[in-house]
Amino acid sequence: MSPSSTGSAQKIGRREFLKFGVTATGGLVIAFNLPGLGAQAAAQTTSAGASSALNGYVHIGSDDLVTLFIHKAEMGQGTVTSLAMLLAEELECDWKKVRTEFPPVNPALYGPNQGVVGSSSIRTSWVPLRTAGATAREMLVQAAAQRWGVAPGQCRAANNAIVNLSTNARLSYGSLADAASKLQPPRAPALKDPAQFTIVGKPTKRLDTPSKVNGTAMFSLDTRLPGLVYAVIARCPVFGGKVTGFDDSKAKLVPGVKQVVKISTGVAVIAESTWAAMEGRKVLQIQCDEGATAGWTSASIREHFIDLASKPGAVAKHEGDPDAALAGAHQKIDAVYEAPYLAHAAMEPLNCTAHVRADGCDIWTGSQMQTGSRQIAAQRTGLPPEKVEIHTTYMGGGFGRRARVDYVGEAAEVSKAINAPVKLTWTREDDMTQDYYRPASYVRFAGGLDADGWPTALTIRVVCPSFAFIRNGVDGAAVDALAEMPYHVPNVHVDYHPPTTVGIPTSYWRSVGFSQNSFFAEGFIDELAAATRKDPVEFRRRLLQNKSPRMLGALNLAVEKAEWGKPLPAGRFRGVGLSDNVGSFTAQVAEISITNGRVRVHRVVCAVDCGHAVNPAGVVQQVRSAIVYGLSAALKGSITIDRGRVREQNFHQYDVLRMDEMPVIDVHIVPSTNAPGGIGEAATPAIAPAVANAIFAATGKRIRQLPIKSADFA
Repeated sequence: MSPSSTGSAQKIGRREFLKFGVTATGGLVIAFNLPGLGAQAAAQTTSAGASSALNGYVHIGSDDLVTLFIHKAEMGQGTVTSLAMLLAEELECDWKKVRTEFPPVNPALYGPNQGVVGSSSIRTSWVPLRTAGATAREMLVQAAAQRWGVAPGQCRAANNAIVNLSTNARLSYGSLADAASKLQPPRAPALKDPAQFTIVGKPTKRLDTPSKVNGTAMFSLDTRLPGLVYAVIARCPVFGGKVTGFDDSKAKLVPGVKQVVKISTGVAVIAESTWAAMEGRKVLQIQCDEGATAGWTSASIREHFIDLASKPGAVAKHEGDPDAALAGAHQKIDAVYEAPYLAHAAMEPLNCTAHVRADGCDIWTGSQMQTGSRQIAAQRTGLPPEKVEIHTTYMGGGFGRRARVDYVGEAAEVSKAINAPVKLTWTREDDMTQDYYRPASYVRFAGGLDADGWPTALTIRVVCPSFAFIRNGVDGAAVDALAEMPYHVPNVHVDYHPPTTVGIPTSYWRSVGFSQNSFFAEGFIDELAAATRKDPVEFRRRLLQNKSPRMLGALNLAVEKAEWGKPLPAGRFRGVGLSDNVGSFTAQVAEISITNGRVRVHRVVCAVDCGHAVNPAGVVQQVRSAIVYGLSAALKGSITIDRGRVREQNFHQYDVLRMDEMPVIDVHIVPSTNAPGGIGEAATPAIAPAVANAIFAATGKRIRQLPIKSADFA
């Protein structure tokens, strides 16, 4: 089923929408509000069944199957399973009857920003999806009561059926769906007490695993169309540079190459197979105007950052009188921390299939931003957005890269140019050298301690290219974990410089600014503790006590499970790191050893307070995934710039953690009745400082620059 195949943005009332759903599918359709992204979407949030912008709905078919249509994206984090659990819990349906599908883009149903970033899928769905399930449940109860001629209170929903409490008679959901769809939806259906949950909160196997194992799961690379051709693109290797000319004579001699066409971002080689297209690109000769970015190297970028850090920046936070407090401090600590550009390096390189016609365009892709994908396809083709259909597929990793939609625009542009359906594939080298990178960062700290060794003042100057948006001179993501720390310090000043002339494209990366800033903040907090010989855990406990009780709870659980303070085997050392991002609170203790200058992480104990854990099995999986991702960056990750180009081409130069380097990761979930926080990014930031602080415990040398190198502590 595809909702609103025309893509019309007309406003659909509650009764009209329910009638539409029944006519189209034969069953019960429940419309509900699922908040989108940002303040605009949040302002549209209303109760389920309201006639404002609707973001998703449920279909109960006559075959008893319950299908959840959801505008979120699945990139391996397991959200389709958790979202289905929320629905099934309130609907009282048979878990084996649940199915999920990705709907097309439709602003009238799903809001103006269909997609997912910031680990927002579950936390924006906690109430709306439960309300949708409860609405459907009450309508089914009412339909059964009318059929039996009894009061609704005499009926109960259970396991995909309504039970008559007087006679024990049962009517299946499928047999009631059409009748229920003709009823007025309740305005405020009763939600279950979480204490009575039977599905939510229980470790549950993922719904998408069987299809991924047997190969039936649809990734965009799996798209097959009649007349499909394949393309790769030759781009200027320097960021911001442009292709000014090309010689395709040798490329056209490669067997299987069909065409070579110029597009806005480079030159596309079109062939009968991806391999032929890549072979044709190897011998394609292009000429480029490399532009201003060709003058930059990693060394010159760093010098530029250092120069900016010598001057006051835009104020991100100011509390108390930090200058006076620093001047009067018993002890003052200064430090500079640095982190490099990082690639996303998802296992599935970027790809997209596009079919542009005079009357419309179809796009098959794994994208974190379906609305953005439709917008760029419309721009590149000249078609109205409602004529562009986005077919969302599974993704082999996203990490923020697929929130950018440049590759979708390229595929649409190529298809329009050749008047045929085309599958565009980026090679690993394309993916590594043409990324939107996690920005490099340079941060200066100054901290003041009183006579008892407790912090009285903190000043922080951040030099970091913008992730996306600057307001009042500050990119909020670039000062994450610094402008709002969980620790109580009475006098704080944070200012910010965005280097605007460098020209390296940057964007969201798993845990965004927390990914480097938590390393900076947790390292400097450790430095303050060490300056007065305080235990780093006790130091944090004191500073968290009155400001962040949930962060303190996670810390207490982590150090308890790690047996902090108890002796370790000879040559083993511990360090701790915290992060309170995406609505969750994470504490990690890393246990390491150092042999011949090589750091080995043996064990990581992680405690996470993510609010109500919808699927604890999914939480454990995502925490481990996030730690591996963060540990790879901490020990190995670095993108270096040479004459405006990226030096690293593939995994032999941009290494990631290997199986034999994987630590044991113990995950402990803090019991909580709070609404869910995010989890996909929650555990990435704290692993780098935990390891770096363990290295200090082992060597007495402070790690202030990533990635961690033996030269820093040898």
